[in-house]
Amino acid sequence: MRNLGVNSRLKPFGATIFAEMTALAVKHNAFNLGQGAPDFDGPEFLKEAAIKAIRDGRGQYARMTGLPELTKAIVDRFERTSGLAYDPERDVVVTCGATEAIVDCMLALLEPGDEVVLFEPFYDSYPAAVVMAGGVPKIVTLEAPGFRVDEIALRAAITTKTRMLLVNSPHNPSGRILDDAERAAIVRVANEFDLIVISDEVYEELWYETPHRTLATEAGMRERTIVLGSLGKTFSFTGWKVGWAIAPAPLAAAVRAAHQFATFCSPTPLQAAAAVAMNAPDSYFDGFRAEYRARRDRMISGLRTCGFTCEAPQGSYFALADHSSFGFADDFAFCRHLVEHGGVAAIPPGAFYANKSKAKSLVRFAFCKKDATIDGALERLSAYRARFDRGELTTSGVSHASPV
Repeated sequence: MRNLGVNSRLKPFGATIFAEMTALAVKHNAFNLGQGAPDFDGPEFLKEAAIKAIRDGRGQYARMTGLPELTKAIVDRFERTSGLAYDPERDVVVTCGATEAIVDCMLALLEPGDEVVLFEPFYDSYPAAVVMAGGVPKIVTLEAPGFRVDEIALRAAITTKTRMLLVNSPHNPSGRILDDAERAAIVRVANEFDLIVISDEVYEELWYETPHRTLATEAGMRERTIVLGSLGKTFSFTGWKVGWAIAPAPLAAAVRAAHQFATFCSPTPLQAAAAVAMNAPDSYFDGFRAEYRARRDRMISGLRTCGFTCEAPQGSYFALADHSSFGFADDFAFCRHLVEHGGVAAIPPGAFYANKSKAKSLVRFAFCKKDATIDGALERLSAYRARFDRGELTTSGVSHASPV
């Protein structure tokens, strides 16, 4: 019989780690600090805007590039935060989340065999999107614990087949924001080798001490950069799947060429609501960051108390910690043990690496959660640590010497 399974391009990727850890969280009634999805609702004004759009009869296909009021709101907000002006009719494509935009970029801009430089750890859809488009991922490792871009390593990954560089800042999962030296290195390499740059900036509003700056503002970068954004990260409605790509007209046209045959449009009433969201006053974004800063500080303090080593993230809503003090062989073993015996689900960052040995000592916790969820998870982590210290738990499970 003909092979009815997954094709050779996608077979190596398997199921995402998020599905596995979510299933384990349900099985063990664990606090889920795994997937980056808030366990609280987004703002009421945005829900009301979506409801109004539905009641107003806006239930048919939207314009393929995005509702006019949304594309205008996107470029207006981007100009306020970056100083860069774009044409809402030519330079924006609204997609079903930024993940679709990533796939659209690859499908539209790569020829078979073209190489795309990816920094690991990376969002796990990056290499899959490259491969689906017939491209070849070229991996540059951001070495722990600093997770800094090394220009020498970046240059070593460039060949005559390199077409594109994909950059993510604020970074998932490390939480770092590119500093001036790293930005300068990326700009030098992109300009010297005439690369297209995909700048994944979905956490653009989620920065703490150091404000985010888009790469498109750097010399020579605007004409070669596609900036990706997302409603879900900034307004806590990840399930709405409204994202976008902002780019100069030739690159935006390429993204549209793929988007029209992928999803054509994201849901019309949610686009209408997104336009309202993007016109929110600065007070919303300031309050959003203040709330997340408090969550971050709560999480980092608790993790350190429980024996983890971790730096406070500069952006995003993830904390990347070192679990070495617990004695596990790798991140997957630690996370599976933690959810079963500690009642807390986290993500093994090996899922974000091609070179999985680089992630053995790491674990990612999401803090886009209610205070009660964070506090409950930290209480369980504290108890988990205490059971290790008393010898009741070992890396293989419950100690035979334990009365439990």
